[in-house]
Amino acid sequence: MDNKIKIELTVNQVIYRRDVEPRTTLVDFLRDELGLTGTHVGCEHGVCGACSILLNNEPVRSCCMYAVQADGMQVTTVEGLAPERGALSKIQDSFCEKHALQCGFCTPGMLIACQDLINRIPNPNEEEVREAISGNLCRCTGYQQIVDAVLHATSLETKHHD
Repeated sequence: MDNKIKIELTVNQVIYRRDVEPRTTLVDFLRDELGLTGTHVGCEHGVCGACSILLNNEPVRSCCMYAVQADGMQVTTVEGLAPERGALSKIQDSFCEKHALQCGFCTPGMLIACQDLINRIPNPNEEEVREAISGNLCRCTGYQQIVDAVLHATSLETKHHD
């Protein structure tokens, strides 16, 4: 007996239709079914933030929901932050520029959290950045470089609009 459920969702602006097992997590669907391995599997309890994605432009932990729950929705993964294949978004480039990553495991979730912040507050201050990333665990950077990267990215954005 086939227990799979048909779903359709838009991931990084591409529509996907798949049959999935009802208990397949969204993070496993993204990684295993679509090959989008930028979203990391960390704690599998929604605590670390490594699996963060944007779901209908809201940050969510993709390990805490099933793929079938995303049916009909829009998903943006860390791969979808880039303006085009082979390019980096401003926040991704700033992470490189300010050395905001070391081992890189938390980086996709951090980038999603930071992009969400910038979408809501285009020119955040340091306290707003720290609040935005407070739900994501990083064991390497001490967070300061991540804060610096966001402030750098948003100052670049401001300069372009003057």
